[in-house]
Amino acid sequence: MQNPTTSLSDDVAATRQIVAQAKGPVVLVGHSYGGVVRTEAATIRRCRTYITAFAPDKGESVSLLIANPPPGAPVPPILPPQDGFLFLDRAKFADSFAGDVDAEKAAFLADSQVPWGVKALEGAVSEPARRKKPSWYLVATDDRMIPPPARQMMAKRAGATIVESKGSHAVYVSRPEAVASFIKSAVRA
Repeated sequence: MQNPTTSLSDDVAATRQIVAQAKGPVVLVGHSYGGVVRTEAATIRRCRTYITAFAPDKGESVSLLIANPPPGAPVPPILPPQDGFLFLDRAKFADSFAGDVDAEKAAFLADSQVPWGVKALEGAVSEPARRKKPSWYLVATDDRMIPPPARQMMAKRAGATIVESKGSHAVYVSRPEAVASFIKSAVRA
């Protein structure tokens, strides 16, 4: 599903509506900010899976998690807000987000960005589902959006089963087989 990305509470509500329609167990898969949504929304189902995502703790938001990046970490090319929404700089998008994706696909990804609400960025998790449910975390080793030390810290703190794969932040585009295999292993578990 596509999050409305207006606020964390809106995104969680939309996710829970979709999950409520499922006939059986659900594995929620979250990429990047989607990991925050899954952390909050997964309290209603059995598990969730992170793919190069934010995995916040209680009271944390994306804005808090990115406030103090480790020295030398790449800085995501987030442009100043426009009417309460954020975008990534198209000129820097490929290098930062999709460094291992062919130029034509990376340009398409840059051009088809969904506006990301500042309220979504600031939304804090109230109760992380990972405290009570199993987690899996795919770490893309060439991700330039979320620094590797931050991803490792969040995955370890979540008690997640960690799998590493070569790939950029857009690993689901550049290495779909690795992502599908990872999701299948979470489903089987």
